[in-house]
Amino acid sequence: MSIFRRRGSSHQQQEQDQQPELQLEYKVNELKAALGPLSGRSLLYCTDGCLRRYLEARNWNVEKAKKMLEETLAWRSTYKPEEIRWNEVAVEGETGKLFRASFRDRAGRTVLILKPGLQNTTSMDNQIRHLVYLMENAMLNLPEGQEEMAWLIDFTGWSFTNNVPIRTAKDTINILQDHYPQRLAVAFLYTPPRIFEAFWKIVKFFIDPKTSQKVKFVYPKNKESVELMRSYFDVDNLPTEFGGKATMKYDHEDFSRLMAQDDVKASKFWDFDQKTTSATTGYAAGAAVAPEPVYPTAKPTEC
Repeated sequence: MSIFRRRGSSHQQQEQDQQPELQLEYKVNELKAALGPLSGRSLLYCTDGCLRRYLEARNWNVEKAKKMLEETLAWRSTYKPEEIRWNEVAVEGETGKLFRASFRDRAGRTVLILKPGLQNTTSMDNQIRHLVYLMENAMLNLPEGQEEMAWLIDFTGWSFTNNVPIRTAKDTINILQDHYPQRLAVAFLYTPPRIFEAFWKIVKFFIDPKTSQKVKFVYPKNKESVELMRSYFDVDNLPTEFGGKATMKYDHEDFSRLMAQDDVKASKFWDFDQKTTSATTGYAAGAAVAPEPVYPTAKPTEC
């Protein structure tokens, strides 16, 4: 009899283990029903993985997640991030201040590299547009089953003279938190100067506490912070600028070719007609990016 009891207990434990996943699936279906029939780009965008992210961002409250997602759909219908083409923002990338890395982290996540000290333009709107383009491009290149990305930020050359204004930082944070929830796995800030701490204290006020916990400061002399970063990245892939062994040199022409290829890939996802060849880069420019690969997947929102 004891054997049967153990089997029963094992079966009961298995059912209990399945309960959370079933509950999450129920929440996804509940949100799907609350949204009602979708079509066009909204239908492509609202995958199960997308719904899960918005639910998680709102602590699995269906009504709040619905409101947040509807606001994103409204934003996307006007901002049209999927229609941004590389040739429209290429000037922002000439110095390599922001680009998608050729390597991934240990979990296979797409990596964005930011070098704010290489700021080369003054149009805040276009700087945000450039970031949005690369956010969407990073998502387009996520492996199946992966929803998050990683950021590496190099502060070489950064100062208050080339720093973005607080208002622009706030606008950027709002876009990332409100319309790209649960996309950031971790952001490593490598050797930020002490003066940055004052700026961070102000910016942190606008960031959800859970998101701010994903931001990690790394200093070469702080062994614990270095080991944490290396737990996310293979040191052989990590560029020397971040304490790794790899030599990395940003080539704007090569990166432009890569983005042009991704524009074509994204245009197929969205079934866009190809636009004319870029007059500035000479490369074919398709639709910029797909915000959500087809695979599954008021308080500040967690990124």
